[in-house]
Amino acid sequence: MKLPTVALVGRPNVGKSTLFNKIIGKKISIIEDLPGVTRDRIYQEASYNRKRFYLIDTGGIDATKMDFNSEIKMQAEIAIKEADIVVFIVDGKEGLTTNDLFVRDILRKSDKKIIVAINKIDVKEAQNNLYDFYELGFDTYIPISSIHNTGFVELMDTITMNFKEKEEEEDNRIHFCIIGRPNVGKSSLMNALLKEDRVVVSNIAGTTRDSVDSILKYNNEEFVMIDTAGMRKKGKVFESIEKYSLFRSLKAIDRSDICLVVINAEEGIKEHDKHITGYAIERGKGLIFVVNKWDTVKDTTIQEFEKQMRSEFQFATYAPIVFLSALTKKRIHTLMPEIIKVKENIKKEIKTSILNEIIQDAYQLNIPPSYKGKRLKIYFSSQTGIKPPKFTFRVNNKGLVHFSYERYLENKIRENFDFEGTPIILQFKNRSSDD
Repeated sequence: MKLPTVALVGRPNVGKSTLFNKIIGKKISIIEDLPGVTRDRIYQEASYNRKRFYLIDTGGIDATKMDFNSEIKMQAEIAIKEADIVVFIVDGKEGLTTNDLFVRDILRKSDKKIIVAINKIDVKEAQNNLYDFYELGFDTYIPISSIHNTGFVELMDTITMNFKEKEEEEDNRIHFCIIGRPNVGKSSLMNALLKEDRVVVSNIAGTTRDSVDSILKYNNEEFVMIDTAGMRKKGKVFESIEKYSLFRSLKAIDRSDICLVVINAEEGIKEHDKHITGYAIERGKGLIFVVNKWDTVKDTTIQEFEKQMRSEFQFATYAPIVFLSALTKKRIHTLMPEIIKVKENIKKEIKTSILNEIIQDAYQLNIPPSYKGKRLKIYFSSQTGIKPPKFTFRVNNKGLVHFSYERYLENKIRENFDFEGTPIILQFKNRSSDD
């Protein structure tokens, strides 16, 4: 079941981010220090009354900027195109502005449902300006205060009116997506796996505009394969536009169990390849590197290129690397066995007794140093999740866990169990609490 998408649109400083955080129920903050981990989340999965949907927080649209030209217009149009419903947020305190009219003109060209949220209604001036906004010409107007929750229930009821309640559907098929920079051969790879031209292939970067799902049968097992639009590097001119082009690829990653990160062997490893990999790791997905167009490389061996890959992607040394040519289908047969292996590893469960034995041996082999007279003690460990595998450690004081010791424990787990292709999560809890 694909979730509906809601976009928050409006000029700067009308309260979009405040409303965004209110709807998802928390302030978005990123603490992971990984390449490509987003510092400015533009979307999040949200739910209201058991109805789930994606929420996009767009940048402020300002027609008064000298250099807005087509960039701002494209930014809004991409966000609107992705959305099923657009919430047009205006500032009741300041009243109707020319910027609001500019945004209105963009929205009128869409056939999407538009809800006008008149924010800051708790301010006296907003009461006087309220009816001026009807000049915008839309059907639905809801006065709100993002800070004081005024009108929030009415707004959310209106947004989700026709959304279906999420029913838990049992789908045991593994979903994997093909991600990477534009023009690295993602669509060609998909066609090679399907053995048919299911996706339009072009040498023009960015030809694939939407995610496409296909059913792939291999060894009498069904897989759901998700192709995505190219994740283009953010540049000065297209920085804000590309955030919204990236959105559909992030949705595909969220819907997947395994991500195939495609690298163009002809161009070599680019910095943005690391960013893309970071998105997949941040979301805890299985990971396989696919070095495509290997037939074009003449002066480098697989061993040499793999060594370079391991050096550049030190934060993902657990991911297998496959070398192939989607166009000629050379070595294409090596990919599915790796997907099968990672499929098993992301769901792998370790017996508690065996895990505790391994962890206690690791602890005795390398007892952590004391800090201010206190030393970390590990009482008990168990696996508490899959996809990706998650391990919980009961300790005397989780504040004593140094990141280097956490990495040491992860390495010991990987040495003893095959978790190739999957990140693993380590969680530490004090024995005396349930946090």
